[in-house]
Amino acid sequence: MDLLATTSTVAVSCYAMLSTVYKSVQALYALPTDGSSLSHELAHTDAGPPSVDIIVPCFNEDPKTLSACLESIARQDYAGQLRVYVIDDGSANRDVVGPVHSAYADDPRFSFILLRQNVGKRKAQIAAIRRSSGELVLNVDSDTTIAADVVTKLALKMQNPEIGAAMGQLAASNRSDTWLTRLIDMEYWLACNEERAAQARFGAVMCCCGPCAMYRRSALVLLLDQYETQLFRGKPSDFGEDRHLTILMLKAGFRTEYVPDAIAATVVPDRLGPYLRQQLRWARSTFRDTLLALRLLPGLDRYLTLDVIGQNLGPLLLALSSLTALAQVAVTATVPWWTGLTITSMTLIRCGVAAFRARQIRFIGFSLHTPINIFLLLPVKAYALCTLSNSDWLSRKIANSPTGVEEQVVVQNPNARPKAAGGSEIGGEVRPTDCSRGSLSVAGTDNACGRE
Repeated sequence: MDLLATTSTVAVSCYAMLSTVYKSVQALYALPTDGSSLSHELAHTDAGPPSVDIIVPCFNEDPKTLSACLESIARQDYAGQLRVYVIDDGSANRDVVGPVHSAYADDPRFSFILLRQNVGKRKAQIAAIRRSSGELVLNVDSDTTIAADVVTKLALKMQNPEIGAAMGQLAASNRSDTWLTRLIDMEYWLACNEERAAQARFGAVMCCCGPCAMYRRSALVLLLDQYETQLFRGKPSDFGEDRHLTILMLKAGFRTEYVPDAIAATVVPDRLGPYLRQQLRWARSTFRDTLLALRLLPGLDRYLTLDVIGQNLGPLLLALSSLTALAQVAVTATVPWWTGLTITSMTLIRCGVAAFRARQIRFIGFSLHTPINIFLLLPVKAYALCTLSNSDWLSRKIANSPTGVEEQVVVQNPNARPKAAGGSEIGGEVRPTDCSRGSLSVAGTDNACGRE
């Protein structure tokens, strides 16, 4: 049984070498630079603030959570024109969220779009995007609150016409609830301030996260049909919309950026079951869009190739070393000391560096994430790889509209009557329009019909 010990030792040694190189380079590129300062950009522009449309899709959202989200949007300190489109994706709890909508009935910036049937987050977003007309579009999840200066800071970053999308820094709004939410909050910090920050050095953030991401409308319009009609193995792909849209932006030649001081706090799972289902969905999305991203790598900095290798080959080596180590214990009753010591030392070093960079001792506790990763997340990723064609959201049921079915869209708020992209006013009840391919119908809009 020396083969098991040898395989585990070789695999964990390769993992340690790859992880050391990858994380060291990542930490170097994640360091802030003077050139990334927003005040520096502001000092070199005479352009007025662009108009911004905020899109908030929601489905069966808790009224308190939705209220907190909309309140944070209403408090935005932004000098330019701001419009908000809250699109209810066929929720079954409209009787309890109705008072939340009514609270903003007198705010001319807010419009509420009610879909009669649940069509999925992506189509709900698109319905609102095609009704709006702002120069910039900010997608905000309904369980997310944003700091009062988020729109301003993201809009400042978007002044560079080469940038197609930019995301803010994410935190867990319910961080103090359980041990799991504390871990997820640290996981978000690392994902933003290590992974995204390093990618942003080369203008190629690989996923502008859905809870708070801003897009340039001129770029978004070019990609909207591709975004709407994403297929995987001939089947519609409805989740992973943020990663897919980011990849499309990069594919079209736009830069994607990260703004660390644009803070957004989102509700995260507080129990293992929902967390693992979320991770399964995200893993499928990552694997699907990594295949698309591979075609982009030759035109990007070589670091991005290392990033893709580190994120995909690293977990594979860790899984192999862990499996063979466990098999060694079970078959030979011997302890794989080298494997255990290597994984432990790598964990402590990473957590120590994170604690130093964040100036927070709590990151030492992130070492608990390693056994969760090995015994839960790696099996979830393996299952995701074997079930890539499964498009179930897992956390909710989506009743996609069958072909030929008409949808009616209602926009509430008589005080909010901005011009849509096609020139029609929005307000009151919108008559259903026949869509031969069946999806969302918006009167006065040429591209209202879904194509999936």
